Amino acid sequence: MMSQASDNVSGADNQQERPETIGWVVGFVDGEGCFSIAIQRCRMVKLGWQVFPEFVVTQGAKSLAALETLQQFFGCGRIHINRRYDNHKENLCRYCVRAVADLRNRIVPFFRGHPLKTAKQQDFLLFAHVLDLMRDQKHLSWSGLLEIAAVVEKINRQKYPIFLESSETTRQTPPV
Repeated sequence: MMSQASDNVSGADNQQERPETIGWVVGFVDGEGCFSIAIQRCRMVKLGWQVFPEFVVTQGAKSLAALETLQQFFGCGRIHINRRYDNHKENLCRYCVRAVADLRNRIVPFFRGHPLKTAKQQDFLLFAHVLDLMRDQKHLSWSGLLEIAAVVEKINRQKYPIFLESSETTRQTPPV
């Protein structure tokens, strides 16, 4: 099951104008959100690797309403239901924003104006920096991709991006 948000985020009753809602969003994302960037193999792009930024908040199915509130608040993204077949009693729900335009125009400006309070703020700043590098088309060159990979390595304390370890990448990367 997927749902899609309305593009209408303006109006007199805009939730983004309510301080209590803003505080809830910041706190909820601080505790449950994730800013991540993957670098994935993709034969459809020139370099063979694609930079894939994503903002995600995950909850058990009992808290689906909280994710719907986030989706309505930001006016973008989708909610995905992950049907579980293990010993857990409820499915997982994920609010995901993957569209680069929505990340740049909605998610990043909000969190730049309303900083997170935990160490997640540093992940957000790195995430926003990668989006800026993508805006400058750095992801379309090997040197830029390597620059992005160095930043990705620091987000959520991820290990070195696997694409940099592949023999294909080593063979195709021009000397610096």
